[in-house]
Amino acid sequence: MRYTDVCIEAFSYLLPSRIVTSGTIEKWLKPLYDRLGLPEGRLELISGIKERRFWQDGTMPSEVSALAGQRAIEQAGLTPDDLECLFHCAVSRDFVEPATSTAVHRRLGLPARALNFDISNACLGVLSGMIMLANMIQLGQAQAGIVVAGENANSLVKGTVERLNQDAALTRRDIKSHFASLTIGSAATAVVLTHRSCSRAGHRLLGGMHSACTDHNHLCRGSEDSGMTDASSPEMRTDGEELLRRGLDVAAETWDLTKAELGWADDTPRTFFCHQVGRTHREQLYARLNLDMARDFSTFEHLGNCGSASLPLTAAMGIEAGRVERGDRFALLGIGSGINCTMLGIEW
Repeated sequence: MRYTDVCIEAFSYLLPSRIVTSGTIEKWLKPLYDRLGLPEGRLELISGIKERRFWQDGTMPSEVSALAGQRAIEQAGLTPDDLECLFHCAVSRDFVEPATSTAVHRRLGLPARALNFDISNACLGVLSGMIMLANMIQLGQAQAGIVVAGENANSLVKGTVERLNQDAALTRRDIKSHFASLTIGSAATAVVLTHRSCSRAGHRLLGGMHSACTDHNHLCRGSEDSGMTDASSPEMRTDGEELLRRGLDVAAETWDLTKAELGWADDTPRTFFCHQVGRTHREQLYARLNLDMARDFSTFEHLGNCGSASLPLTAAMGIEAGRVERGDRFALLGIGSGINCTMLGIEW
């Protein structure tokens, strides 16, 4: 994928005010910990995640997606009437039907002509939405659009805690498939893309590559499709060790393809922003790709894994923190269950 006419006008994000530490989750899991004799502190020790955030009860994915979207539109210096496309790309949804994008469209006050629909691709959702929107802009089908995601971890984490505490037959081995569910956090993000001819910022989306290994789509699966609100009770089971190994294989292949497509070397990007999983994933990914981890910017320590919002909000926070300057090139390294991997290059 190569783009000549696509610019990124804004990355924005929204974080919940409610902070939940790994220690707090372990206190919720006291019945399980006592029964299996598990030592406190293992959740943070294994994942490297000190805390994550939850929305207040009753918060809808569309509500926070729209708030992040409003910030991005204002940051881009646009009005809702300027936007011709809206894609809602989170795992979390208000409902199965209609598309959650319709609720965001209404909340943002977008014009009737603005195409809108949901894109679902696990933790790669926002990057997939960026590609779809960039394709439309490159083809001349749209001048400006927005990709949003609002992830709600409340029901997944709380439901996992309840199941682990209630099932007296679970062994230490059994609970491993539930571990990843306890690392999830809530957040919202938005990205505005425009055609180069109407861009104010001039931050270019250069292109990238994608690779998939769907033979391993069973390694992380959610059990039901009923939205992601406080009233739902989703369950996710993950073979974390195997998913890490297979994901690293796909990531290495995709990075080689991306470098060839963009004419980059390993040291071309000043900064790398990766999907935020945890400490082990971060360390092994950079070792496998032979990249300098000092160029990485991470947020998982305090936000956990925020699904499709993790990578774009990490980029937004890194830009805000001064890790990217005008003219710098940086990379978005996206890996999601499926297994899908998308990597994009940006010239700021």
